[in-house]
Amino acid sequence: MRFRAGYVSPCGGRAPYRATLAAVSVNSCLNRCSANSDPIKEDGTLKINLCRASGMLAVVFLTTAMAVAGEDGRGVFVLTSTNDPSVNEVVVFKLNTGGSPSLSLVDMLPTGGKGGAGGNAGILQFKDDLGAVANYGSNSVSQLVRDDDIISVGRTISLASGCVKPDSVALSWKHLFVVGTNCAESHKWPWGNVDGTVVSLPDTTAAQIAVGKTWAAVTLKGTSTGSVLQLPLTDGALNGTSNSVTLTSVDNIVPFGEAFWGDILGFTPAHSTDTFAIVDESLDVYPIPGLTFISGNAPCWVAKGPGNLWYTGNSPAGKISIFFSDGQGGAYNKSISLPGSPTDITVSRDGKWLAVIYTASSEGYVAVYSIDAYGDLTYVATSPSVSVAAFNGVAISQ
Repeated sequence: MRFRAGYVSPCGGRAPYRATLAAVSVNSCLNRCSANSDPIKEDGTLKINLCRASGMLAVVFLTTAMAVAGEDGRGVFVLTSTNDPSVNEVVVFKLNTGGSPSLSLVDMLPTGGKGGAGGNAGILQFKDDLGAVANYGSNSVSQLVRDDDIISVGRTISLASGCVKPDSVALSWKHLFVVGTNCAESHKWPWGNVDGTVVSLPDTTAAQIAVGKTWAAVTLKGTSTGSVLQLPLTDGALNGTSNSVTLTSVDNIVPFGEAFWGDILGFTPAHSTDTFAIVDESLDVYPIPGLTFISGNAPCWVAKGPGNLWYTGNSPAGKISIFFSDGQGGAYNKSISLPGSPTDITVSRDGKWLAVIYTASSEGYVAVYSIDAYGDLTYVATSPSVSVAAFNGVAISQ
């Protein structure tokens, strides 16, 4: 893993290299001023004035560098995976917003593992300069590393003993969460070693794992009826326990996608008469009507938007369906059409971009939309053909 030298701020994170040099210049000069200033010497006053002048220049440079660092000068990348059962690859596109917007192919990175997952979401995630993608057929997770505008594959993280077929991951500040066929687990991040206690699952139909402030959640599609599991956290990691969220006969019909808003979970009971629902930290469930499966709708995948917005990938309808909520209910807003059937969806950390993967004419694509102040979507660009039948998972790196 490569790290660029940087100043660690008290707020966490790392200032850019230019800002680090400026900070060093200021400290060095001020130290020299203090150490070398001697008014008894004949040239002491001159030395003090020169040092103060150079110190002021360094301060100006530091201020400028930090201002530049505060601007969103990094490129915006959209990542997805080929999910190939033989050789899994991460596909990296760059969003170009100047002039005629475009989504250009940058790289296809072999993860060193095998794909093969299906009926899942969240198999690829990115947070700050690190990401993760699950290798379903290899029982592993590949770490992704961003260095400026270069993205590469880092270490391989093995699953906990006895856990197999990972199909979804989630990231918090200090942990990686993984769910597979038979268990959910947490790992220290970015080191990768298992942390906390593995949670055994009641069946093999896990669709997604997501993490909030004090609990994580797993959606289980089930065979006849599905379920949502609450996974309590201790010191940020799974503690080995789980609680089944009590769902009505309407809300337990094929829970698929999910996302958190603090400690409020939004999920999609996809084949239900109520195709979206929220769960609060007390595990109270609030169904949100508006679309019904019998009318050709099934919001399957979820991304939390800015404010109280939720975006869902409505696969059979070929649309993005939008919902509003508070902590105890909500309403369906509207849907926008896609050229194909969406299979996963994500929103950038600044809430300005939405990316969705979909399949059309037996080929996978990524489409990007901008999000305005009201949550409305405006089409920006679609990825070029890369001869992949269908993508799995999507994430945005800024």
